[in-house]
Amino acid sequence: MAFKGWPVEALEFFDELEEDNSKSYWQRNKTVYDTIVRAPMEELLAELGSEWGETRIFRPYRDVRFSKDKSPYKTAIGAMLGDGYVQLSADGLAAGSGMWEMAPDQLERYREAVAHERSGPKLASIVAKARGAGLDVTGHDALKTAPKGYPKDHPRIELLRYKGLITWKEWPAGPWLGTSKARDRIVGFLRASQPLNKWLRDHVGASTMPQRER
Repeated sequence: MAFKGWPVEALEFFDELEEDNSKSYWQRNKTVYDTIVRAPMEELLAELGSEWGETRIFRPYRDVRFSKDKSPYKTAIGAMLGDGYVQLSADGLAAGSGMWEMAPDQLERYREAVAHERSGPKLASIVAKARGAGLDVTGHDALKTAPKGYPKDHPRIELLRYKGLITWKEWPAGPWLGTSKARDRIVGFLRASQPLNKWLRDHVGASTMPQRER
């Protein structure tokens, strides 16, 4: 089926889940989740996956093993779409793209490229254009000072301090969310994020470090 957006009941589902994050609530409303929350996400990914890349919907269950918060369910549905991420919650729609958390070898390559006299200014220009287009550009964490080996007064010190780099955009809920305009906003975001993703692929790339066992 064609993607037609999410009905207001999808947001109400998450609003109520925030109030009653319990197994009993989930079991009573599992059909609601499957039909008006997950199904539209599947339709969106089916329409966009061929152009933007591999898709995957994240599990709705939280990993509470090492968390003080033992609430069992996520209060948003999230999905990967190529280099991007799409999320729906009671607050509305959100999307992200880039490298949220870089491995040590990626971070080393990233900072070298930021400091380089050609690739660094190029990134600064990409970031400025993305922000000018209304996207947030940030990272999951940042150093409070300059990384070791880099001057505190470096002209791109903000970018050097990041431990990851992404674009991010949030759209508050509105009638548009129940239409194909939701897809159009995601596509517009992904297109605006392409220059940053290309820079990251060209200058950072995937980690070559062995993954830790979990």
